[in-house]
Amino acid sequence: MSTEKIPAEHVDAPGATQVEKVDVDLLNDAVDGENKEHQMGVWEAAKKYPWACFWAFIMCFTIVMEAFDMFLNTNFVALEFFAKTYGVETADGSYTIPTRWQSALFQAGQCGAFIGVYMAGPITNKIGYRWTTLLGLVLMNATIFISFFANSLTLLVVGQALEGVPWGFFIANSPAYASEVAPLPLRAACTATLQMSWSIGSIIVAAATYGYNGLQNQWAWRVPIALQWIFPTPLMILIFLAPESPWWLIRRGRREDALRSIKRLGAKTEEAAHQSLAMIERTVKIEEETGGSPTLLDLLKGTDRRRTIITCLVYASQNFAGNLIANQATYFFEQAGISSDRAFQLNLITTCLQFVANIGSWFLTSWFRRRTVFLWGTGTNVMFLFILGICASIPQNHNTNYAQACLGVIISFVYAGAQGPISYTIISETSSVRLRALSTAVGRSAYYITEIPMIYLSSRMLNTTGWNLAGKCGYVWGSTALVTWVLAFFFLPELKHRSYREADILFKRKVSAREFKTTVIGVEENE
Repeated sequence: MSTEKIPAEHVDAPGATQVEKVDVDLLNDAVDGENKEHQMGVWEAAKKYPWACFWAFIMCFTIVMEAFDMFLNTNFVALEFFAKTYGVETADGSYTIPTRWQSALFQAGQCGAFIGVYMAGPITNKIGYRWTTLLGLVLMNATIFISFFANSLTLLVVGQALEGVPWGFFIANSPAYASEVAPLPLRAACTATLQMSWSIGSIIVAAATYGYNGLQNQWAWRVPIALQWIFPTPLMILIFLAPESPWWLIRRGRREDALRSIKRLGAKTEEAAHQSLAMIERTVKIEEETGGSPTLLDLLKGTDRRRTIITCLVYASQNFAGNLIANQATYFFEQAGISSDRAFQLNLITTCLQFVANIGSWFLTSWFRRRTVFLWGTGTNVMFLFILGICASIPQNHNTNYAQACLGVIISFVYAGAQGPISYTIISETSSVRLRALSTAVGRSAYYITEIPMIYLSSRMLNTTGWNLAGKCGYVWGSTALVTWVLAFFFLPELKHRSYREADILFKRKVSAREFKTTVIGVEENE
């Protein structure tokens, strides 16, 4: 990994005349702590803070459950016996799940998660990341029973909706917690593991549905549903043992508990621990000047409005860059003319390649800046999506079928290595510390608000009882991805190498997005 360090002008010596409302001793420790984080390379930080990486990964691993269930539903519609049991017969004698029920299965969990993310923010502010996540895991264990014993599409949809509520807890808290426990050089790698968790979930689903695809009974889908029980209980034990975010503890006035958390996360000396604590306290004190207890309305006030809009747009953009092709990969392969068994094999290959791409994203985020990865990743998929549309528009044969399938795999690979993981890094870094739990929740709700109609649109485009566009959907997703690229070019700020204090100052000064990279903020500055 890169050991790139920030330019020297980023760590100017402090000038006491510019410091107001901050204790001098606290300032000195905070400056020393921030200087040390700025001067650390990625590999050095990983060696010094392995426990911070571990606990960030464990929290992010809760996303496996949302990924598992979401991909499970998209694979159900491609299961032969499931379609025969709950579907309708088509003109060629095969069976398919009607578009309205496909959409309901795909959207039910997202609707529940939409409710969950809005519950997560206030609950997290009250009881912390650990206990909110534990509550979500208990709910997850309980709601899986409904899906497992469902004997109709209606009950299965209800089960998915209820499972979605704890998903909202997980996706709202994971990027926020990971960004708060990881030191500055590791924020990108730790938050990028969210996308890896999606890939792990999809790999398990692809393997399970491929293994049970040949069964001609109800266990073809009930066993994969039951596999969800593998995750919650072990995660409950680990999350219970995890340290609470020191940032949350400081915001609650629990200084000694915050110091213990910092030591558990990897600070090896008293001096290093107190410097990290001082850096957190300084940033929290600066942000406290903007208001008291955080509320949802605060997200729309002052400079936080801009930060909220960026968070929402980055989250929503995940639905406009061709990612939904990956989410419905098996069905997409079948509609592209690939046999059912080969489609499940290709889906398993795709998910494994996504996992490899996720690992590659750790190096990309270390070597390149956030804007660079986002823009190049999105731009590359714009090109491939339009090529997919062209490939589906010419006379079709065996070769064009496989060309469309390969393009679907490539689009998924690029997304999993670039836009997907870097989005979580951008989201976690953009929000202010004071409003982070609320900001990540509202940002994720923007994702669901755009995803729900997009899932319906995607189902209509692919389904034989809908528009039956197959690979021609590349024109649609290529156009939406192009809009995403243009908006990111003009409005996405660069926050690599920036502490949360520096990010606060840049937003307060209303620095334009393309000047974030070059604006110098002295260590002594508070506003």
